[in-house]
Amino acid sequence: MGNWTVETRNKIAVLTFGRVPDNQMDLDSLDELAGHLQDIAGRTDEVSVVMLKGGIDGIFIKHADLDILRRAAAGTLTPEAGRAWPRALGLLESIPQPVVAAIDGQAWGGGLETALASTLRIASARSHFSQPEIRNGIIPGGGGTQRLPRLIGKGPAADLILTGRIIGAEEAHRMGILNAVLPTEAFAQLAEDWAAQLTRNPAPALFAAKRAILDGLALPLDDGIALERDLFRQVIPTSAFAHI
Repeated sequence: MGNWTVETRNKIAVLTFGRVPDNQMDLDSLDELAGHLQDIAGRTDEVSVVMLKGGIDGIFIKHADLDILRRAAAGTLTPEAGRAWPRALGLLESIPQPVVAAIDGQAWGGGLETALASTLRIASARSHFSQPEIRNGIIPGGGGTQRLPRLIGKGPAADLILTGRIIGAEEAHRMGILNAVLPTEAFAQLAEDWAAQLTRNPAPALFAAKRAILDGLALPLDDGIALERDLFRQVIPTSAFAHI
């Protein structure tokens, strides 16, 4: 039995993380997540959107398992184990389907970094966020120093990373970390309803738009526009312009 469960309904693959007692992310769970994502990437005919959520009340992903940090400090983390974080989070970005992180509660450290690697982020009103590594004499190691500034800008990201302070959902929304804040009551269903708005759009266009946004950000503007043009040409034959 793993720590992730997968349910597919209405073209949304819901991946729920439940590792007792408090949803710390360990290496086995990262490998398991990567395996699920690779499988889902090949199911574009039935899955248009992926949703990540926590299976323990009040916790999305608490943070990385402290054993990972201890092993890294002791120099006993193998190169393969060291690739677990970038591999799993890289798949969140590279699979065709947009990924929605549905956060209900704590998302600190590696939990926030997992959300940052997702395409979109929504949260319940009770949720809270932090990159607390600086307070323990280290820095984020799962992409936080790179994805957060790209998402919200250098200054706001430096504020969170250099202070390690905790912010609530409303502040995270104002800063641009979150796309929406939903009521805590019935959050799970509200989150799926929110994600369902994506599935009403043609899947080829969803996948192409994700690629244009994420890959384009890594390119100079002219090259990004060329990429957009190529992807536009790929999807326009599949469109019937039904919504114009």
